[in-house]
Amino acid sequence: MKIHPTSVIDEEACLGEGVEIGPYSTIAKNVIIGENTKIEPNVFIDEGTTIGRNCNISKGVILGTPPQDFKYKGEQTYLKIGNNNVIREYVTINRSTEEGKATILGDNNYLMAYSHVAHNCHLGNGIVMANAAALGGHVNIEDNAILGGLVGVHQFVNIGKLSIIGGCSKVVKDVLPYAKADGHPLKIYNLNSVGLRRNNFSEETINLLKEVFKIIFRTGLNTSQALNKLKEQFPNQEEIKNIIIFIEKSKRGITK
Repeated sequence: MKIHPTSVIDEEACLGEGVEIGPYSTIAKNVIIGENTKIEPNVFIDEGTTIGRNCNISKGVILGTPPQDFKYKGEQTYLKIGNNNVIREYVTINRSTEEGKATILGDNNYLMAYSHVAHNCHLGNGIVMANAAALGGHVNIEDNAILGGLVGVHQFVNIGKLSIIGGCSKVVKDVLPYAKADGHPLKIYNLNSVGLRRNNFSEETINLLKEVFKIIFRTGLNTSQALNKLKEQFPNQEEIKNIIIFIEKSKRGITK
């Protein structure tokens, strides 16, 4: 381990082998940091935070501070961060509201400078949040989604896997898996074909998903009618089942 002498580390913190702590960083009690994670200067990591292996936490990052939520009354809550994450300068991630609950960040995510993850958010794996993108509380983002710079996401919104949202967009309803969305207010413009190809989707599957998007967004059917047609027309396709389940679980409605 490399621990700078100006850093402040609580005696109840647990640091794995190969961890580096930079100048003037503070690690609070009951923090767990996994092997070979690097903490740069002037980082603050609050109590109840767990960080996995091989993460890079850049200058000025603040992790695990209390939720910005009037309902929070000091309950014991947590922030859990997985492995191989890059968290760039001045990112803030709050721990959750409600006793025993956690804000969760999975593995292999890249959070760019000044982005914010609020309480009770659940982020999967391989997600990119560009500079100053901000999530309200209870947002759920599935694997390999990309949020452009300055995107604002309303609380309780769900963002589907392999979707991409253009910079400065305002997101107030759920965004389907595999979608390309942009605007203020947000609109779905197309299938994220480039992202699908980069993730080894076959052309046959991409063409099927294009047909699905036409049914949902271009035929004039309402959401219930479109769902029924998808179930009849594509009963066995896994990617299409993902879309159907996503829509059926939506509470805020889907972005169109």
